[in-house]
Amino acid sequence: MTRPKTKILVDGGDPQETRRIEELLGFVDGQTTNPSLIAKNPHIKELVASGHKLSNREEMDEYKKIVQTISPLVGDAGVSIEVFSDERTMAQEMLDQGREMFSWIPNAYIKYPCTAEGLRAAQMSVEQGMRINVTLCFSQQQAAAVYAATKGTKQPAYVSPFVGRLDDIGQNGMDVVRNIKRMFSEGDGHVLVLAASIRSLEHLLYCFALENELVTVPAKVLELWANSNFLMPDKQFQYKASGRSIPYEEIDLERPWETFDIQHELTRKGIEKFAADYRATLSRPA
Repeated sequence: MTRPKTKILVDGGDPQETRRIEELLGFVDGQTTNPSLIAKNPHIKELVASGHKLSNREEMDEYKKIVQTISPLVGDAGVSIEVFSDERTMAQEMLDQGREMFSWIPNAYIKYPCTAEGLRAAQMSVEQGMRINVTLCFSQQQAAAVYAATKGTKQPAYVSPFVGRLDDIGQNGMDVVRNIKRMFSEGDGHVLVLAASIRSLEHLLYCFALENELVTVPAKVLELWANSNFLMPDKQFQYKASGRSIPYEEIDLERPWETFDIQHELTRKGIEKFAADYRATLSRPA
């Protein structure tokens, strides 16, 4: 196979799945995890099904075991570990979790939501030398805020635009990836675009065609790619979007992050879903 320029991460919370994909592809550059994926981990599901709900501390300890098993299986794109948060969680609480999670493995990236408190936590984290990934991004304005909040990071930060969830509301989610890449081409390169919520082989191939820096992909889509004999887009490749196009915005990346419009309904809904899946494993509400 011709290895793509785009780094491939597995989007999942099961180390056995990561091993399987590494054997299938011959490599895995990294992994992304989140509370919903951890709740689907076979061991966690068995615990919950047996009637053993976890304490907050047990949840953190189980998450730690999972990412410590995944860590040596992946390459230099690292393992993204998401803090547990809802709309009430303040930046300091996210940062405290992030500090602990960052100590779990040598290739950790800490995921914060693309909210005001998440961006404050990200800003404080990069000041302390942590690698970060700002997730649940759905707009250029949000990505510009990530750029501004993470200036001075010692290693490139990630921003994760969610393609499939924009498709779900009738928009062309890949436009956001393309628009953010275009916007960042005018910047200093300290933020890399990690395309997320990949739902199809066509999504993946378009990421390759764009030469996007990173893409995180569920195992079932990577298996489709392998079954296509690792198809790569040629010069005639055209992505056929079903949703409305998202126009490019001219944005000044030198503005303070607080001046950007970071509100997005899908970010709010994403946080609610992650929080609900996290709480479903707990012995009492978080």
